[in-house]
Amino acid sequence: MISNSPLKLLVGLLAALLVVSLAGCAGASSISARKGFVRDPAKHYASSEKAEVGMKISGQASYYGPGFDGKKTASGEIFDQDDMTCAHKSLPFGTKLKVVRVDNGKSVVVRVNDRGPYVDGRILDLSAAAGKKIGLDKVGHAEVVATVIE
Repeated sequence: MISNSPLKLLVGLLAALLVVSLAGCAGASSISARKGFVRDPAKHYASSEKAEVGMKISGQASYYGPGFDGKKTASGEIFDQDDMTCAHKSLPFGTKLKVVRVDNGKSVVVRVNDRGPYVDGRILDLSAAAGKKIGLDKVGHAEVVATVIE
């Protein structure tokens, strides 16, 4: 047992140092450490990187919203499920995509402001409003073709 002595003070200081050092490690996985993060809101959360206009990607898209509405996205922007936005694993923030659902031809223009999706086989997570515009609210996910337009 530690008595009320300099040893107790030393143990307390070591514990405090450990907490501070571990808190520093947590910063490495923060939003600011993610690729493409820009702190300056004047840049509309877009990085200096640009995706090639006309580039197409295809695969399954889903939508997200209610559990994330009002929370910070990977770009630092606050997520609004009613905006026309999406998450993509690597496209630069600010990239605009025209997303066309293959089976019904419905389309929506969205802006990349988040990272994801984190479900195997998915290429995009659309905001709830964007997903609804192409009918994903009825099926959950569907095959899409997304074209970089800006």
